[in-house]
Amino acid sequence: MGHVFCIANQKGGVGKTTTAVNLAAATAQRDRRVLLVDLDPQGNATMGCGIEKRDLERSVYELLLGEAAFDDVVRRSEEAGFDVLPANRALSGAEIELVNLPEREHRLRCALEQVSSRYDYVFIDCPPSLNMLTLNAFCAADGIIIPMQCEYFALEGVADLVATVKRIHAEKNPRLRMLSVLRVMFDPRITLQQQVSEQLSRHFGDRVYETIIPRNVRLAEAPSYGQPGIVYDRSSKGARAYTAFADEMLRRLEGAKA
Repeated sequence: MGHVFCIANQKGGVGKTTTAVNLAAATAQRDRRVLLVDLDPQGNATMGCGIEKRDLERSVYELLLGEAAFDDVVRRSEEAGFDVLPANRALSGAEIELVNLPEREHRLRCALEQVSSRYDYVFIDCPPSLNMLTLNAFCAADGIIIPMQCEYFALEGVADLVATVKRIHAEKNPRLRMLSVLRVMFDPRITLQQQVSEQLSRHFGDRVYETIIPRNVRLAEAPSYGQPGIVYDRSSKGARAYTAFADEMLRRLEGAKA
């Protein structure tokens, strides 16, 4: 299988879905075969790719429960140029229903392994909590990208997430090795954000991506048009930043100039 990354943070509203959708689109624009997995019952990543969550006959929910095959669920985001495993509110029931199923933490991994030759990169948009869905994502992944606002309380949340990742690596998924931080919604005019950014760089070193995603209105507007920001307005600061982020990620992983 290609590289599998979770986009995760226990805190809501930090740009996880924006990062997942735009990273997927930017990577696809670099001629990589990309799959985006929406594991959030809100279905925002699904909508942000131009797929109407209310019209879904099958979603990632049925895939996790073994009630549908991968090809019955996967959809194509034509404008964005990648495949999507979509989600809607039905997924909220998976937390309870997965509890009594065999290999409950590995249902997503097993589904992805069946199509491992199809994709170079898989990005999983996680819900803002450490529940059974997030555990499935962590057990399927090689690494985790943590979108993080440079604010004081965010530091504590990242510390908790790092501890969780270490436990899962030791107990459930030894492949989960890469953990990196992406600074998002950044405003250089705010002194505290500059200070927290410097703290992150000192503490995590090269695990912090050099690319910084600025706060950008065009990125916020894009989902209402069912498009990733880099498709909606590729000339915006936010779009250029996510394109640069995808290039940096590819250089790190492939040692190639994207």
